[in-house]
Amino acid sequence: MKKILTIALFLGFGFAATAQDNGIVAKIMKGIASYYHPKFEGRKTANGETFSNSKFTCASNKIPLNTYVKVTNLHNGKVVYVKVNDRMAANNNRLLDMTQTAAAALDYREEGLANVKMEIVPEEEGRNQVLAQREELKTTNNKL
Repeated sequence: MKKILTIALFLGFGFAATAQDNGIVAKIMKGIASYYHPKFEGRKTANGETFSNSKFTCASNKIPLNTYVKVTNLHNGKVVYVKVNDRMAANNNRLLDMTQTAAAALDYREEGLANVKMEIVPEEEGRNQVLAQREELKTTNNKL
């Protein structure tokens, strides 16, 4: 049986973390987000899904696969929910590598990088928010 223990860590920035199965996964982290190059379109992700820049997904080396996260652009306050379905190169120190759709929702495609806050959210909340974002995107695209 998994026991979840919430602890506080203070390393430069303070952040709350959850200890699970001898590993520590931060519930809230701050870092740099980038976005995928189009060359990855159609390739298999680490969890076996097919990558598409039109989805609300991301890669992370710090968060377990299939975890839903809420990402806030610290520059403008915009928020997007994404599912972690891939890994980045082992030497990549960025927090997240997002799809171009998610980067556009956070309004940092022109800059290429953004300072973000990432929060792990319950699966149900993440799924519901991703579905709502897809519907909103469809509505927006139909108005163009």
